Amino acid sequence: MRFSFRLRYALHRHGSPVQSLRALLTMPVEEFVAGWISGAVGLALGHPMDTVKAVVLAPIDLIKVRLQNQLHSYGLRSPAGASGTQYRGPVHCAASIFRKEGVMGLFRGTWALVLRDTPTMAIYFLTYTSLCQAMTVQGREPGPMTVLVAGGCAGTASWILATPMDVIKARLQMDGVKGVSYHGVLDCIRISVRHEGPQVFLKGLALNCIRAFPVNAVTFLSYETILKLIC
Repeated sequence: MRFSFRLRYALHRHGSPVQSLRALLTMPVEEFVAGWISGAVGLALGHPMDTVKAVVLAPIDLIKVRLQNQLHSYGLRSPAGASGTQYRGPVHCAASIFRKEGVMGLFRGTWALVLRDTPTMAIYFLTYTSLCQAMTVQGREPGPMTVLVAGGCAGTASWILATPMDVIKARLQMDGVKGVSYHGVLDCIRISVRHEGPQVFLKGLALNCIRAFPVNAVTFLSYETILKLIC
């Protein structure tokens, strides 16, 4: 988490989120941009293989969404008159998409995935570090409960921002399967709002937040614990 490490370092050194962000902005442009982008795609491990992982992530996410939206159990043929392709598992799903939609079919929704993750990572780490500082006595390290609460809130805040584009991503990934054809992210947004209103962007928000709090609370607690052990 290159960006996370830099933000934590700046926060401990300068004491406030505003001064920390100013310090980050004074870093070499190349390092700041590289670190922020690596975190923005959700794969910020500070490793050259991040680019490869980003390429792999989009098809895997697409397959997951297709399988989740399938109405029939694995191994069963679609009933007569039923719409949609019957997938028998992840491998069969990938092969079916490749055969019917080509290589680019496996990357449906990639731009929406990038647009979802890019702004949320900035909110994610900023919320975490700000809450840790606000809940911790100056000069001390955040305790386990502080880390849990700050991490959970950071995850929830990031998903509140991410959910609208997550809706668009899922619709683009299902494009063609349910008889709807979108011509990109903007067209999907326009059609969705026209047919269902602005509230369409709130679909799944409650479930995303319910999932985000415990997952990210444990993630940050593990991260902080391991960091103390190895440093």
